[in-house]
Amino acid sequence: MAIQSDTKPLLEVKNLRIEFPTRRGVLTAVDDISFDIMPGEVLGVVGESGAGKSLTGAAVIGLLEPPGRIAAGSISLEGQRIDNLPYEKMRQIRGRKIGAIFQDPLTSLNPLYSIGRQLVETIQTHTDMSESQARRRAVELLADVGIPAPERRVDQYPHQFSGGMRQRVVIALALAVNPKLVIADEPTTALDVSIQAQILDLIRKLCKERNVGVIIITHDMGVIAETADRVAVMYAGRIAEIGPVRDVIKHAKHPYTHGLMGSIPTIGHDTEKLTQIDGSMPRLTDIPRGCAFNPRCPKAFDKCFVDRPELIQVEQTRAACWLYEKEAVHG
Repeated sequence: MAIQSDTKPLLEVKNLRIEFPTRRGVLTAVDDISFDIMPGEVLGVVGESGAGKSLTGAAVIGLLEPPGRIAAGSISLEGQRIDNLPYEKMRQIRGRKIGAIFQDPLTSLNPLYSIGRQLVETIQTHTDMSESQARRRAVELLADVGIPAPERRVDQYPHQFSGGMRQRVVIALALAVNPKLVIADEPTTALDVSIQAQILDLIRKLCKERNVGVIIITHDMGVIAETADRVAVMYAGRIAEIGPVRDVIKHAKHPYTHGLMGSIPTIGHDTEKLTQIDGSMPRLTDIPRGCAFNPRCPKAFDKCFVDRPELIQVEQTRAACWLYEKEAVHG
């Protein structure tokens, strides 16, 4: 189903800041990020470990681990603010309106309960279906996600499924009560490469058919290229670049994004040496003044070491980089 351009955003994240109080002071793990998602749209969030991408997903779904806290900004789903809701109210929304697909399916499934029981309980918690109706719905869901012989396998236990099949069950659980938004955090990392593509195709297909908004969180740009409509590249708790996937991949604007693209080998092209980004991402205790990428940036100049850039519209994408200051002035 095509993204409806005349609809309002499904999800709006505005100026989100996530902090961790420590004995050494307050650490800012996600620093003033904003983005939105339309119904039926897949947004990829990509970055190195520690960039803040999983914390962003946890904040949206209401599962930030203490002492982590949302210190500023807002998160709204279908126009309703959800970041300040009481725990029980957020738990209802998390099941009914927001689904989750995590990295390891075994952490999402109870090994003591059959797959059918877990699906039926989820469905009955958030709908008024009878047990027999919920069971029929569970079998339908297993068929939808490509589990063979769903009428038989519905009564089996998680250990009787392969890793790829378990992840299909987790997708069925995430979509069980027709959520509006699905958060998929590294949904294919624990799977064989041959299974990864099938799972990504499945997530994309089911969500397009149901007009569900999706956030796919990953460190793998290949996953984003295959699955997402738009991509947000995160670095040191901020969005470095955001825009349509094709534009970001083909015409990266931020030097960090450019480095990420250059580090991906291309089939059919003989490349003697891939691009390497020297250094590593700064620790939260040691984020440099100005642009956080400046110690590793080959194009850094004086202003980059003093002032922190905001996102600037450059052609089809927005990049937080002082190289495009003229566009900001004229735009």
